[in-house]
Amino acid sequence: MVKRLFDVALTALALVACIPILLVAALGILVSSPGPVLYRAVRAGRGGRLFTMYKLRTMEARPALLTDSVITAARDPRVFPFGALLRRAKLDELPQLFNVLRGDMAVVGPRPEDPKVVAQHYTPEQWETLDVPPGLTSPGALYSTTHGETWLSERDAERDYFEHLLPLKLALDRVYIRRASLGYDLRVIARTAAVVAGRVLGRRHFADPPELNAARHLIASRLAPPSGAQGARLAL
Repeated sequence: MVKRLFDVALTALALVACIPILLVAALGILVSSPGPVLYRAVRAGRGGRLFTMYKLRTMEARPALLTDSVITAARDPRVFPFGALLRRAKLDELPQLFNVLRGDMAVVGPRPEDPKVVAQHYTPEQWETLDVPPGLTSPGALYSTTHGETWLSERDAERDYFEHLLPLKLALDRVYIRRASLGYDLRVIARTAAVVAGRVLGRRHFADPPELNAARHLIASRLAPPSGAQGARLAL
């Protein structure tokens, strides 16, 4: 209840402050690329419940450029220049403040994924990230922002995402869930502000997140072979 009240109060203040930014961004999109201002994406929320997540459109709406890919690689040809600017500053995510007010999302929580990604690529352990409401930001989302481009090749961004980046991103968010508190949320919000400011100013290299070792331990513990009596039974 305290987290929800905090989210609503912070989001309401942020929406009021961001109205001028949203208006300028909407005008820039209309001038830069034919099509709607908002992009509506179906995402898997808490417990796997589907909801519509809002973003400012940053990709061309022309049929010739539309693909089934849910992953955006560096220098993706679908992203128009003004859209790339919005993405760099994370301004395309601002409409999700309405999702927070509606109760679809929280300020801090695992970023929601496409339901097809959840169905096809999540392991039973990774479903833990659906035990809480999805968020605007999280340790996993921050890592994807600061380090994601090093994992994703232009040639096969989807494979790289599913095989390498997604498992680490979800492990970071599982660490967050197990340590969640209002104080932790405030620290993640502060880290997010620092990352966004750094990217706007052209910074390209960021320190590893403090949850990284714990996240790698979660991944290693799942990959480790069984030991002792359990291993002997499985060997039979």
